[in-house]
Amino acid sequence: MELNGTSAVITGGASGLGAGTVRTLTALGVRCTIFDRNETGAKTLAEELGEGANYIGGDVTNPDDCQAAVDQAAEGGNLRIAVNCAGTGWVGRVINKDNTPHDLSAFKFIQELNIVGTFNVMTRAAGAMAGQDVMNEDGERGVIINTASVAAFDGQIGQLAYSASKGAVVGMTLPAARDLSVVGIRVLTIAPGLFDTPLLALLPDDQRTALGQSVLFPKKLGDPKRFGQLVAHIAENSYLNGEVIRLDGGIRMPPK
Repeated sequence: MELNGTSAVITGGASGLGAGTVRTLTALGVRCTIFDRNETGAKTLAEELGEGANYIGGDVTNPDDCQAAVDQAAEGGNLRIAVNCAGTGWVGRVINKDNTPHDLSAFKFIQELNIVGTFNVMTRAAGAMAGQDVMNEDGERGVIINTASVAAFDGQIGQLAYSASKGAVVGMTLPAARDLSVVGIRVLTIAPGLFDTPLLALLPDDQRTALGQSVLFPKKLGDPKRFGQLVAHIAENSYLNGEVIRLDGGIRMPPK
């Protein structure tokens, strides 16, 4: 896929992995629509990047918000890339210390945000892409890139809800790629490891350093721009499809 001149919608694009993706893609000539619940942050990043970016506030769990974001990204008729970065985690064991069960409302919240939010944007972006002209001799129309986590495979103690949600994102990858192959849309998932996101920025420096040292190589937290670079490569390399790619410096998470 030739990226220059295309359009993309990036959920959770105001910070972290989403912002790293927005910065990388705009530098390659992609017009990025930043879709984030943090509308102020989305606006600030869009203004920083200039004409290559625009923004819209909204919630990925709201289908109408998702449709509005996709419609805005599709203005001009060249939406080719959708990247789902919106999501969050939760800490809670199967049973608490007093043997009471995991909070059901918290479990449902994480599934709604991480799974349903991804589903909402993926399905609506696919609908918009399917109506586009093909881009190349392969008959390609677009690519959808979802975000899972190494927790989908190496879930730690207390990550029941988070691991379940990211495992579902992994599980959607191949059937979605198969469904959309007939209209020339690829679907892939990135499973990042420990990245230097705003969430980890809340930790003390010594804890952040320790986390970085736990990575196999290089021994540091991942830079969100590396995530963006992988997004760009996936978009450009049309033979990548239906796969989950770990981006984690070789880490395999311990139980805790």
